[in-house]
Amino acid sequence: MQSGNLKKEHKEILRKYKHLFEILENYDKTRRLPFQRKRIYITLSNETIDELKKNKKKLGKSISKLIEESLKNS
Repeated sequence: MQSGNLKKEHKEILRKYKHLFEILENYDKTRRLPFQRKRIYITLSNETIDELKKNKKKLGKSISKLIEESLKNS
């Protein structure tokens, strides 16, 4: 009967953590995780930088997070 319980546990784990298994499967194919980050260098005007710094202090978020959110919302 232990074998039946083990199969049931495996199915429950697969159901509960399905999203993690999908992330790992995608990693096996691409060697990239969806939450990896990459550093880039860009040039911005002083006004834009000042505005980003103000929003960073006001919202308590990093500048990169503000840029990512802005791109997702556009």
